[in-house]
Parts: sequence; structure tokens; C-alpha cells
Amino acid sequence: MSRNSTLSVAVLSGKGGVGKTNISLNLACALHQTGFKVLLMDCDLGLANLDVLLGIAPESNMQNVLLGEKSVRDALHHVTSRGFDVLPAASGVPELSEMSRESRELLLGRLTPLLGDYDYVFMDLGAGISDTVQTFAAMAIARIVVITPEPTSLTDSYALIKVLNARYGVRDFMTLVNQSASDKEARATFDKLAAACRHFLNLEPALLGHVRNDKKFPEAVRKQQPLLHYAPGSPASQDLQMLAERLQRIRLSMADQLADKKILQDLPPERLDPTKPKA
Repeated sequence: MSRNSTLSVAVLSGKGGVGKTNISLNLACALHQTGFKVLLMDCDLGLANLDVLLGIAPESNMQNVLLGEKSVRDALHHVTSRGFDVLPAASGVPELSEMSRESRELLLGRLTPLLGDYDYVFMDLGAGISDTVQTFAAMAIARIVVITPEPTSLTDSYALIKVLNARYGVRDFMTLVNQSASDKEARATFDKLAAACRHFLNLEPALLGHVRNDKKFPEAVRKQQPLLHYAPGSPASQDLQMLAERLQRIRLSMADQLADKKILQDLPPERLDPTKPKA
């Protein structure tokens, strides 16, 4: 059996509108630019928008994979101008946002043989605490919770961490503060979340870093371009490059652990079906 070297990263948030998809997209760009092979999966399965941010119109998506109409490789979209691969999802399909346990297992089974081709697999999850979000988040090797200084973002992200900890026993979370005005505000925002996790859950999230509020970000969205390509010298682009470097160091430090892990971790059957009581 070959040694695994793929780092699967779930990017999630308790609240929508915090820039999670933009973070996923630009981290994928930054890591590809430094020579890594990256897959970006749109796991917001009912409200997909990665294709919109990239200005692409893929012919196939995860819905086609689930229905058996396409293989995973056929559904992949190679973004030639960006250099990484995207696995699109469908939009406006409510059945995908709340998949059954059997559907989730089917999709994960079809995905797994492909993932080892990449150094990084980013899973851009939907916001909130749906069963599908929880399953993907719990099965990833690493998790990045994206928060902003808004109080609602903090309370919703704490709720997300609490549910993943209680239902799946997840205790390791990296936190990324987006749209911060300064280093000081980012640290203060993280400290509030960390204090609640420490006091009520007895766990300690890690601060991956922050991305400054940058007027170039919405401009890049309107242009349907990653910020790193649209404004590579902007403050937020600099922050994203630094975050990508930190992820590289994390992956390197985890080399031995990755070799002993599956790219997507198995969950006990009772945890794949939250309606089934735990033993």
C-alpha cells in the first residue's frame, strides 16, 4: 500500500457570508503557484457557487456522479488559467444539501480513489450544521473554521464546533479570521471564540491566521477572478500567501501522521447516521 501524503482540509463556517468560498479558492491558487497539485471540491451541495466565482460553466457536477451518469474524473473541471482542478456541485437541488447516509457513503466511496492524486484536497462546505456538512467536516484530516469579527459569526461558529465535538468527537480545529481591520482585531476575535471553547468544551482551537479587510476582494468577485490573480500585491493577497505557507508547514509536520491515515477518515456507523443512538 502506498503511503498517503494528501492533506484533506474542510473549510467551514457557522454563518454564511464570511468569505469561506473565497478563502478556499485563493488558498488553492496560492498552493498551486508553489508547485502543489490541488483539488478544490464544492461541497456546498445544494447552493454551489465556486463555478460562479471562477466564471466557468462545467457540464458535469457531483449530482451527475451521484446519479451514476458521470464518473468523478469526468466531472472534474481543470481550470486551465488557474492550474488546479475543481469538482463542481449543483445549485438549487435541495436533495443534495441533505443527503441520506447511503448517498453520502456512495459519494465518498466514488471520491476516495481519486483523492490520492493530489497534495491538497480542499472541501468548501456549506455554512451551518447540516448532517452533510458535519459528515464531510468530521471525515477530513484538518478543519479550518472561517470567522469574522461579527458577534453572530462567533456564536454560530461556536455552535458548529460544539456539535462536531459532541456528535463526532472532533477536537482539532484551525481558525481563520476573515475581514479583520487589523492584527489586533483578529487576535481579539479569535480569543473570544477560543475562550468559549476552552471554558465550555475543554478544547483549544488553533489560530491559523487572518485575512485583512480589502476593497480588492469584492472587485475580484465581480471580475470572477481569484484575488491572488486579480490583485496579487493587495493586503489580503499577502495574508493568503502567508496562510498557504503555514499550511505547507503543517502538512510537512504531519507527514508521518498522513502516511498512517486515510485521506477521508472512517466514521463509526452510528455517527454516519445521527438519528441512530450511540452505543
